[in-house]
Amino acid sequence: MRVRWLLPFLLFLTACTNLTSGTNQADRLQLTDSVSASQRYNIHQKISLSNDGDGQPDRQNLWVALIRDNEPYQTVQSREISPNKYLLVTDEYGNQYAEFDFKDHPAKTKIIVEIDYQVTIFEQRYEFGACEGSLPDEFTQPELHIESANPQILRLARALSAGKENTCDQVRAFYDYVGDELIYSYNQNDWGAQAALGEMGSDCTEYSSLMIALSRASGIPARYYEGLLYLGGFPEGIAKTEHAWLDVYLPGVGWAAMDPTLGRPLSSRDQYFAHHTTEHIIVTVGRNPSTLRGSSYWSHLYWPGDSTIIRVEDSEWEITPIP
Repeated sequence: MRVRWLLPFLLFLTACTNLTSGTNQADRLQLTDSVSASQRYNIHQKISLSNDGDGQPDRQNLWVALIRDNEPYQTVQSREISPNKYLLVTDEYGNQYAEFDFKDHPAKTKIIVEIDYQVTIFEQRYEFGACEGSLPDEFTQPELHIESANPQILRLARALSAGKENTCDQVRAFYDYVGDELIYSYNQNDWGAQAALGEMGSDCTEYSSLMIALSRASGIPARYYEGLLYLGGFPEGIAKTEHAWLDVYLPGVGWAAMDPTLGRPLSSRDQYFAHHTTEHIIVTVGRNPSTLRGSSYWSHLYWPGDSTIIRVEDSEWEITPIP
């Protein structure tokens, strides 16, 4: 997924993920979540801004989403940010950002932002039993790209829920439908849940958005995660590092991670239902964080002045597991 929006030379970037398809049946759920394993990583992020013009911008800002503690999934042991002059800002979801002021960006020069983390990711497994209890009201409303009030999505949610005994069975039906029916295509666009029902193809953003929309259409809380996927244990080409998945709130269980994109193949369908693996590293929570202004991971805004051309030369991640 890649989105760019220009508002006097306003530029944003976003990206996501890949994978393949399948189907299975849900068991019952009751919470016995346990940390089965953990993995520590060194993570390096680099963003390069190049001023190709003949002057300095009147104004230039860069907001970079920061990896942070997110219980019970991950903890951050260390974080180093360069340049070290920035503001720390927080959005409505609790996501944190380093906000840089780069108005003093000389012509024909490059600014490089680098962030280094040491992060521990905890596997979370949920055993199955009774699926009873109340649901909270949060993360149940329609929003941009999660069109849970759309008549087509409401009809589909009702059809998939028919005959299901409880919320957990409903959620599994949504998960299986997304895995079976969507056709994966790394579209580099941000189309959302409703578009996933068409024939344009879907990537991780659509897989996750549609499952969230179906859940919310049934009154089941669901929230969106955007982050990183460590690809060392996957076959080559099966996914991209930048990835999206979700949490669904299950009665008696609480929030449980789902990855319908990775769960497309029948062989791995159960592996990514109500299971957070140590390859999933959360960067932001929420489908449309206000600080990112429709983008993902970071956003960039500048006013060009008389003769400034700012180019985002590259944005890259390095993820190294620590034995």
